[in-house]
Amino acid sequence: MRPAVRHAGADDAGQVAELIATAFAELRVVRYLVPERRERHKVIAAHYRVLVDHAIKHGQVHLIDDGPAAAVWFPHVSPPSPPPGYDSRLAEATGEWADRFRVLDGLFAEHRPAEPCDYLAFLAVHPDCQGQGLGTALLQYQHARLDGAPAYLEANDPRNRDLYARNGYQGRGTFALPDGTVFWPMWRPPAP
Repeated sequence: MRPAVRHAGADDAGQVAELIATAFAELRVVRYLVPERRERHKVIAAHYRVLVDHAIKHGQVHLIDDGPAAAVWFPHVSPPSPPPGYDSRLAEATGEWADRFRVLDGLFAEHRPAEPCDYLAFLAVHPDCQGQGLGTALLQYQHARLDGAPAYLEANDPRNRDLYARNGYQGRGTFALPDGTVFWPMWRPPAP
């Protein structure tokens, strides 16, 4: 039985940002972005909140109905526009680590395809629910709605990269943060 998927609204933004921060807590990129362990969750959640708020207004945020998984999409973009006032909101959310987030944003912008596509910014599954097919369910939900359009994402972990490959995404090389954290840009060709 497939899990129920619903569209998130403004009232869900805080829950989605917290879910992403929790799901990504152990990723190497998060440790790079906020080296101070005690501050990490708070800073990361605040940053994700800026992006989730933007996606709810200008993209799509899907939730597994009871909330253990979410996908944040920006449809048909080339490249996606940053949220209004992003620089000041980024600085407020991330404080002394804002430059690290800017480095990551710059690398993402440099490697994004020029062609219009649906962009998967985040796919997050709560650690207690990983391995149950919830990420795949969210991908399949959006893929059924793409209407033949291509999709793009940046995988940040080999396990995630493999999940995306199983769902039709193809690698487009790699790039890395200054600390060596590798990302895999991935493209899902348009459906025939």
